Amino acid sequence: MADTVLWRSCLAFWPSLDEKRRVDLLASVMIDWACVAPLVIIGGLLPYGRYAVKGNKTRSFHINARLAWILQELPAFAIPLHVLMTTKRLPSVPALVLMGSFLLHYGYRALIYSFSIRGGKPSPLPFFLLAMFFCACNGYMQANYLLRHSSYPTSWFSEWNFILGMFVFLFGFYTNIRCDNILRGLRKPGETGYKIPRGWMFNYVSGGNYFGEAAEWCGWALACWSPQGLAFAVFATAFLSARSYSHHKWYLASFPNYPRNRKAFVPFLL
Repeated sequence: MADTVLWRSCLAFWPSLDEKRRVDLLASVMIDWACVAPLVIIGGLLPYGRYAVKGNKTRSFHINARLAWILQELPAFAIPLHVLMTTKRLPSVPALVLMGSFLLHYGYRALIYSFSIRGGKPSPLPFFLLAMFFCACNGYMQANYLLRHSSYPTSWFSEWNFILGMFVFLFGFYTNIRCDNILRGLRKPGETGYKIPRGWMFNYVSGGNYFGEAAEWCGWALACWSPQGLAFAVFATAFLSARSYSHHKWYLASFPNYPRNRKAFVPFLL
């Protein structure tokens, strides 16, 4: 990409950049990351969960699944709160609503979802650190743009992109939570192994929870109408679609009776 050399050069001068240039730079970097993420996931460069090789202790340290989810998601919740409490500029009401939507997701992920995990597999240290670093960078980028540099008028609430975007965001958030509950209910206490998920979006795609989260951030980006929101939506879609594709192949290979009419990520299409 043409901007790759630019952000690599600018990264060396990060301390000298003003805040607005920093969040613009991060948006550019995130788009570049979106090109690499599917290769890492599909290529199995960071195997974890069901893709970890049995009996292989690996050379990396592992983090308890529940603790990993709390710590890796928490920066995307805590950093925006810190920015909100320390900003000297009064954000607009639409900016606060958009920031609140972002916090809704990460508050759920870090403080609710993590405590509901049943017997999740430990997370490899490299994957955990990358996830935490990403959440920290994204939380910083979104919070600083929305709370310190955006200029949404009150009439933003009546714009078509805000209305449609928030509807898609809420649909995706609901889908993500419902599919999480379906997956959690597959195992009874003491059970191990994997089963075929059924119900709601899982009737159409193998990665129903991933589809829901991607829909969240695509809708949120539409409502924000910002380079930062767009960058996050592009990265999330690239990462989650690759994860869904890997799951789809695994289900087809592992279960002879797996529904052949299901798609990997997008209902009826892909």
